[in-house]
Amino acid sequence: MSNKETMPDNTTPETASRTNFIREVIDADLESGKYDGRVQTRFPPEPNGYLHIGHAKSICLNFGIARDYEGRCNMRFDDTNPLTEEVEYVDSIQADVRWLGFDWSERHFASDYFDQLFEYAVQLIKKGKAYVDDLSAEEIREHRGTLTEPGTNSPYRDRTIEENLDLFMRMKNGEFEDGSRVLRAKIDMSHPNIVMRDPTLYRIRKAPHHRTGDKWVIYPMYDFTHCISDSIEKVTHSLCTLEFKNNRELYDWVLDTLEVYHPQQIEFARLNLSYTVLSKRRLIQLVREGYVDGWDDPRMPTMVGLRRRGIPAAAIRDFCERIGVAKADNLVDIALLEHCVREELNRTAPRIMGVLNPIKVTIENYPEDQVEWFEMPYFPDEPEKGTRQVPFSRTLYLERDDFREEAPRKFFRLAPGREVRLRYAYYVTCTDVIKDDEGNVTELILRYDPETKGGWSKDGRKVKGTLHWVSADHALECETRLYDRLFTVENPMDKQHGDFKNTINKDSLEMVTSYVEPSLKEAEPGMQVQFERLGYFCVDTRDSKPGQPVFNRTVTLRDSWARIERSQKK
Repeated sequence: MSNKETMPDNTTPETASRTNFIREVIDADLESGKYDGRVQTRFPPEPNGYLHIGHAKSICLNFGIARDYEGRCNMRFDDTNPLTEEVEYVDSIQADVRWLGFDWSERHFASDYFDQLFEYAVQLIKKGKAYVDDLSAEEIREHRGTLTEPGTNSPYRDRTIEENLDLFMRMKNGEFEDGSRVLRAKIDMSHPNIVMRDPTLYRIRKAPHHRTGDKWVIYPMYDFTHCISDSIEKVTHSLCTLEFKNNRELYDWVLDTLEVYHPQQIEFARLNLSYTVLSKRRLIQLVREGYVDGWDDPRMPTMVGLRRRGIPAAAIRDFCERIGVAKADNLVDIALLEHCVREELNRTAPRIMGVLNPIKVTIENYPEDQVEWFEMPYFPDEPEKGTRQVPFSRTLYLERDDFREEAPRKFFRLAPGREVRLRYAYYVTCTDVIKDDEGNVTELILRYDPETKGGWSKDGRKVKGTLHWVSADHALECETRLYDRLFTVENPMDKQHGDFKNTINKDSLEMVTSYVEPSLKEAEPGMQVQFERLGYFCVDTRDSKPGQPVFNRTVTLRDSWARIERSQKK
């Protein structure tokens, strides 16, 4: 059985759109006729790494707005740094966006516009609004000033237009070495916004580009590229995270100075998630220093990691819808994401039986050579969705935690002399406990009541405990990986913890040998299931082999967010 997710029809919102300040701006623009009633957004990732769940918020926002307003959303790769960008990242980003359930109106690269960007830079020079500077990067920082002190002009700031045009063309032709010269905007070194103190527009970087090869040895900076790319593509609303708020003034200055089409930049709060790090630089550290097993490690917040862990795309979309769009940064409780995952998987993941920490049990009065096959539904409340046959025999595996030799109060599972139900099978009673020389329980002896077949008694007696099980003779032995949160504290980036790596959870991965019912032998990679009473799991897409599935725990059954919601309603 396979339960692979199909992508939704993006022309129809899955949930009712929630009002937020961005939609209010768009509504007002549509009412006033601004941009001729068009709505066009864009998603502009830099192809220098893998997307994470923070990017998912931006994807859902940009593509979702275009969808809901019957507009357009472009995919545009900000590929202006040839030292860090690779085709591998381009491919992974495209796959992530499509997996999340969206598709773009047009696909562009900033490198598509390199010729136009160069001509726009020349225009700024001719207007006396840009100059070639010979200061080093460190000297430029020293001249920039501070939040309380103005910057100082570069000694090269007053070069003539002719000198700047000549030097910029020679930069383009490769006459100068990396770092020896840059092109800077000529704005105001005493401007209260440090971003406006003659920002760099172009730098020399003699490195081959993944799309343009060796054509260029100078590359535009993001702030120069981004606004012009938006203008060329006729974007109406350029949605950015809050760290670009100070850069909006430069965005406007470039477009106004060039006198070109001018989109509106709007900033929103990025996603900050508890027990998680969403800094690309720090995620790179985790990978390179071996704290995780690659970008697709299921403990990583990357889209490839979440997908491999079994997080459904629909749950991520639901999560992004629920957290909304705000103007101020806040920390979102990861329990909400887990709640969204449980809600989706409760609806879509078939139930099967698996035992993670087995204890052997022998039913002493069950015929030794007998095997019965019980028909069990994948979805108990919706049997029409399908069933499977599960074997039952004299020797079973139960979950070790389901037995207590001395049962505490309110422990309704198995104990000496106590009767419980084996799900869909029989009532059984523990009659004996077998231990090794050190006193550890190694096996349980049970007796079953043949009159309770199917898990119900004819005489009407009731039991309080229902346990899952697998037949020892038929069970599929497999590797199961129990994943937990990667960090032990709510905010790993809090300075009180020092290096964020000090808070890594050393128990974030436990590998166990589990036993599952034989129906899972041919389970396809990516298949999501619920191990009854234990949690949601998926078949690993990297390490599973035909007939040998490896299971990753997606999330446990316990839902702390649901409890939080209930307490808030009281």
